[in-house]
Amino acid sequence: MRQIYNLNTKWAFTKDATEAPKTMPEKWYWVTLPHTWNDIDGQDGGNDLYRGTAYYAKTVEKADLPVADQYYLEFNGANSSAKVYINGEEVAVHHGGYSTWRVNVTDKLTDKTLIVVEVDNSPNDTVYPQMADFTFYGGLYRNVNIIAVSESHFDLDYYGGPGIAVTPEIDGDDATVKVDVYLTNAKAGQELMYTLKDQEGNVVAADKVAADETSVTFRIKNVHRWHGRKDPYLYSAEVCLVDGDGVLDNVATRFGCRTYEIHPENGFILNGEEYPLRGVSRHQDRWGIGNALLPEHHDEDMDLICEVGATTIRLAHYQHDQYFYDLCDERGMVIWAEIPYISNHMPNGRENTISQMKELVIQNYNHPSIVVWGLSNEISMQGSSDDLLDNHNVLNDLCHELDKTRLTTIAIVSMCPMDDPYVQIPDTVSWNHYFGWYGGTTADNGPWFDEFHKKFPNLPVGCSEYGCEALNWHTSDPQQGDYTEEYQAYYHEELIKQLFTRKYMWATHVWNMFDFGADSRNEGGENGQNHKGLVTFDRKYKKDSFYAYKAWLSDDPFVHICGKRYVDRVEDVTKVTVYSNLPEVELFANGESLGKVKAEDHFFYFDVPNKGETTLVAVAGDQKDESFIRKVAEFNNDYRLKEQGAILNWFDITEVEGHMSLNTKLEDIMKQPAGMALFGEFMTTVMGPAAAAAAGGEMSGDMFKMLGSFTILRLLGMLPKAEGAPAVTKEQLLAINEKLNQIPLA
Repeated sequence: MRQIYNLNTKWAFTKDATEAPKTMPEKWYWVTLPHTWNDIDGQDGGNDLYRGTAYYAKTVEKADLPVADQYYLEFNGANSSAKVYINGEEVAVHHGGYSTWRVNVTDKLTDKTLIVVEVDNSPNDTVYPQMADFTFYGGLYRNVNIIAVSESHFDLDYYGGPGIAVTPEIDGDDATVKVDVYLTNAKAGQELMYTLKDQEGNVVAADKVAADETSVTFRIKNVHRWHGRKDPYLYSAEVCLVDGDGVLDNVATRFGCRTYEIHPENGFILNGEEYPLRGVSRHQDRWGIGNALLPEHHDEDMDLICEVGATTIRLAHYQHDQYFYDLCDERGMVIWAEIPYISNHMPNGRENTISQMKELVIQNYNHPSIVVWGLSNEISMQGSSDDLLDNHNVLNDLCHELDKTRLTTIAIVSMCPMDDPYVQIPDTVSWNHYFGWYGGTTADNGPWFDEFHKKFPNLPVGCSEYGCEALNWHTSDPQQGDYTEEYQAYYHEELIKQLFTRKYMWATHVWNMFDFGADSRNEGGENGQNHKGLVTFDRKYKKDSFYAYKAWLSDDPFVHICGKRYVDRVEDVTKVTVYSNLPEVELFANGESLGKVKAEDHFFYFDVPNKGETTLVAVAGDQKDESFIRKVAEFNNDYRLKEQGAILNWFDITEVEGHMSLNTKLEDIMKQPAGMALFGEFMTTVMGPAAAAAAGGEMSGDMFKMLGSFTILRLLGMLPKAEGAPAVTKEQLLAINEKLNQIPLA
């Protein structure tokens, strides 16, 4: 029987070595896996995280290992590339930081073996990802094991796969279940014992055959279907390799029996029923931990995603831990799984996209939760070259060759033309749109999808990313780009109403369920993070927008008063929003009813007199929620965004009523020739003459429509700077603002 020996404890670690040691180092420091070296510098901003080589070293006593014929060293995640040395000899290299891979070390083990792993997350042009809006944490950040097996065993060499593949097919009320296993060094006289069990542990099918019968088909009568969150029923398959009465090796997996269809008009259909996929995307990292997660972290993430009521998760932008895929099976989540082929197509990275896709599909084939393989994300950001198109065709064909039961998809960047040929490659598509945050308005989202659906009525379309950032900033007058919790709540109210009511959209995924590390970011007043999450990076606070989704998606009765962190308010009458999945809400202010409100969209609005101190209580059915507000004479500046390192904050800018300023939207400035001229001056000041001219030539059509809702000041933080261009000064910007103050708004 195979045995798994965990190697997580007591590794010596350093970033200072220049080569792999041949003896156990004395001055490195001790770490326990999972471990990343970017848990701090990958989250604190400045784009200064260490991207380079680090070393892990460990000695293993052979006497401590299970007695076996062969030994495999197994890595569940080493980011991004790794080399393995045994007693000073290089024995393996692996490129790709998110998948399982193994090394046969049988002939290399000695009584006392030194294992050294050289892990490297340096920039290069061959291994994905290299350009993306998240931190590429380096390290051995998942489990490391030794797998001890007999000479004859289930395969451990093929792309990190489990050695077993289960393919269920529904046939009326029954299911045929094909079980394939893959053997190494099988011998005459050996046999395979196949056993299928239901979720309660009852045997539903079994067979014992010669070891060369590695593909056996069973029939399950009156099959119990895996039906998403409503009924995530799982069967199990175990296969034992036996020789006489002795078991040499065994493999087991769970599987689910279900049918699904992605229909261009009716959306996602599960087991013949319409089953809307409305959910979130998930990055795996956490505050102060990075990507070195423990099982309890995955459990908490899944609990929060289930609480919000999601039916689907896009696991972005890489292969996630097997533990989390198992949770998805158990909890009934419908999953989009993808490789980190993202943002920037690298001609030298083609082989890496192929190897990472093989690992993704082969390692995850048995998970019933997975319904689509994602080929890429925003890869056409710099245009679609012939090489990019060919790479996608290769990946698309590869997925269908490896897995004939699932479909393919891509996440397309907003600026990509609808008729770009790469949009037609996969079976389904989804778009990353941020209308209402990075540009355009919230009202642009639904009509855009209607236009695409009309143009390509037979191509299923979804929304793979949408969202906006929110920190602990607050206002009674939320505006696009202000990073307040109130604007994020408004944004998601609008997007929910637009996206969820379009039945043809096969899936929608909020970007993102959780705030996540992005060390190059300098936004929102807290650097090093992307704050589009419905929940904070530490998982401690659910933003108001979390409850907007819970109101639409969850069946668990609740009521939630928004704005709990927004206590001090200056207005005499303040707007208070309440979310609930119950039909009617009554709000009380210091015990006095402000009336009952019904809302089919689950969003309830109240005008609340703001005098002194007020305790608010919302009541919906037998559910209650409480909050507190206080009247103040002046706005509390603790609620106002102050950008770290900003030259100017919006409240530092002089505004003249009825006239332009740096806080005026681009679309309004460009309505007048004088405004256009000053915008050109702004671009030249910020970017330099050549870069400004080039950008101006490109800023037309859809791009200008998107950017029109940006204020000039907000553009400042997003425009690229020309190399060698002098830094823009506060005085220069204030001079432009003074000129804008003299131009009346149209």
